[in-house]
Amino acid sequence: MADRATLEDLVRLQGERVRALKQQKASAEQIEEEVAKLLKLKAQLGPDEGKQKFVLKTPKGTRDYSPRQMAVREKVFDVIISCFKRHGAEVIDTPVFELKETLTGKYGEDSKLIYDLKDQGGELLSLRYDLTVPFARYLAMNKLTNIKRYHIAKVYRRDNPAMTRGRYREFYQCDFDIAGQFDPMIPDAECLKIMCEILSSLQIGDFLVKVNDRRILDGTFAVCGVPDSKFRTICSSVDKLDKVSWEEVKSEMVGEKGLAPEVADRIGDYVQQHGGVSLVEQLLQDPKLSQNKQALEGLGDLKLLFEYLTLFGIADKISFDLSLARGLDYYTGVIYEAVLLQPPAQALKEKVRTTETQVLVASAQKKLLEERLKLISELWDAGIKAELLYKKNPKLLNQLQYCEEAGIPLVAIIGEQELKDGVIKLRSVASREEVDVRREDLVEEIKRRTSQPLCIC
Repeated sequence: MADRATLEDLVRLQGERVRALKQQKASAEQIEEEVAKLLKLKAQLGPDEGKQKFVLKTPKGTRDYSPRQMAVREKVFDVIISCFKRHGAEVIDTPVFELKETLTGKYGEDSKLIYDLKDQGGELLSLRYDLTVPFARYLAMNKLTNIKRYHIAKVYRRDNPAMTRGRYREFYQCDFDIAGQFDPMIPDAECLKIMCEILSSLQIGDFLVKVNDRRILDGTFAVCGVPDSKFRTICSSVDKLDKVSWEEVKSEMVGEKGLAPEVADRIGDYVQQHGGVSLVEQLLQDPKLSQNKQALEGLGDLKLLFEYLTLFGIADKISFDLSLARGLDYYTGVIYEAVLLQPPAQALKEKVRTTETQVLVASAQKKLLEERLKLISELWDAGIKAELLYKKNPKLLNQLQYCEEAGIPLVAIIGEQELKDGVIKLRSVASREEVDVRREDLVEEIKRRTSQPLCIC
């Protein structure tokens, strides 16, 4: 039997013969005979096992975002950035990858989730895991001691999406930091105020912000009898209490991390408590915690924090939760995170605008492409967001239907009579009312009619 390469050549030659016969308009019988030979050769060739079928898909733990989803994201980012700027923050950016040694040792048990890149010319590099360590590197490199900054960018985690459903390998983080030497808890209170402002503005439902302090956690571990060497690993176990029961957390501490059962029980007595400033005051009187310097400092600062939160009018949104741990090694003081008090609302099926186009430049008759191009150029130069259909002679009905589908509020219609009269017919898509506007007044009329912010959500 001929080898595969020979068969492929025979199939190619036979295919060319069949095509030639068809071009020559040979008899049907002759063509059928040669086609049968071609099919026989293809059957002998069989499938190429070396060529696997290529499936178009995104890598695990990543996804595409449609124009509709991006429109919503941009609206959310606008709300967040507006709040950051209202509080006087500057914006920075850093490389998507860092020197591996910059990231090494900063994330505790999560260090295994860092994406390492292949060596390119001697530098060992890793994709950024978060935006905090790059920010610290930025401060040190530039010898900055005071800055209030925000940074919104993608970060990367080498999670196994099949094992941890709902986790992404690529996602956005939104960081706001106040770096410098300040009196205690004033910057922390402002950060919590910012968090509440943003969540309220997004209108995603009732929420609660949990707060704790790593000094309180470390002091708690110390008075409960946790060895210093196990503080970080036990901390990562406690951090799972928002997802699993205390029994499961205790089992991990004892079975996997070698903690004595009685020590785990003592930890459980503390970390299952939550409340407001009254709980802070109660723990300040705790016979064990009150004797630990770290815990005492943390509790004192939390009491001061609640005073500032009351002045900011958000104390009712804050809960002191001793189970809040955060596993990363760089947390040393106040820590906090927000949780929704009810399941997330289902996405509305209402239409979302994916563009901000204010007007479509249309024509009522044929052979008016040049006039449309001249008019839309004038509008663009004046700062108007405008579109036109990429056809020489589009039907007016098709142009109007496009506006309705895309949510474009106005149509500037050029017609032969309008050109003679020096006017443009401006049509409201919603009301279908039309008015003639002098060409020199068109820009101002469009701006007047679209002066209200465009809603895209």
